[in-house]
Amino acid sequence: MSGLVGEYECKLDAKGRFLFPAGLRKQLDPSANEVFMMNKGFENCLSLYPMNEWDKVSAKLSKLNLFKPKNRMFYRLFHQGAKQLTLDKTGRMLIPTALMERIGLKKEIMLTAYNDRIEVWDKSEYFQVLDENMGDFSDLADEVMGEIDSNDE
Repeated sequence: MSGLVGEYECKLDAKGRFLFPAGLRKQLDPSANEVFMMNKGFENCLSLYPMNEWDKVSAKLSKLNLFKPKNRMFYRLFHQGAKQLTLDKTGRMLIPTALMERIGLKKEIMLTAYNDRIEVWDKSEYFQVLDENMGDFSDLADEVMGEIDSNDE
């Protein structure tokens, strides 16, 4: 699999459920079995990992030396509030209330898929973050991509 891609607008119902987009569902590796892990993301979003991808991240994290204080803190923060989620029979996912409150999710959300995860954003927050950073996109591209050797392909 080359990685998850796409941007999807969804609406939360009164219970905090949304219909998982069919286009995104088709990209899932069957080994994930429509089981996910959700945790707090790095900005003001949630990260949703298909279980097969979460297992890979967990394997990397298991190699951390937990005798080092920074490693322990990262491990705690990364796993803080993590919850296992599944799709219901109608293809909906329920976001736990505590995670919704942690980032201020309202009714309209954005799912942005890249590589091994799906970010879950409040729609207005997502577009605000993009707008604030769009002016720096060219400089960011140069800084991030300018060092990549074309022979690495």
